[in-house]
Amino acid sequence: MVRVKRSKTAKKKRKKTLKATKGFKWGRKAKYKAAKEALMHALTYQYRDRRRKKREFRALWQTKINAACRELGLTYSKFVNLLKRNKVELDRKILADLAENRPEVFQEIVKKVTAFQEDKENSQP
Repeated sequence: MVRVKRSKTAKKKRKKTLKATKGFKWGRKAKYKAAKEALMHALTYQYRDRRRKKREFRALWQTKINAACRELGLTYSKFVNLLKRNKVELDRKILADLAENRPEVFQEIVKKVTAFQEDKENSQP
């Protein structure tokens, strides 16, 4: 049986791994064994954190909305409840952006929602 020397294929594989680890610290960018290990972990974290990023941003938006609501004498949970009852379909990303960059618009939304709720309560016997 003929002996197979893998020099071309193996070199290509190692080169690809080392290219992917460019910018890593210490020997993890230059030594193949360390680079392979580092790349394996990096890809795992990359996959995991694409999902985690969504959670973290949602929590950030909720914090921003809560801070803006409390300045207006309302809690986050009550505000979101009022939005749902009044069928206002603004998502948290937009509300957080308005609260941070356009507080006057956010204040108008809060006034409309609370006024609408007060009108409903007053009309009921």
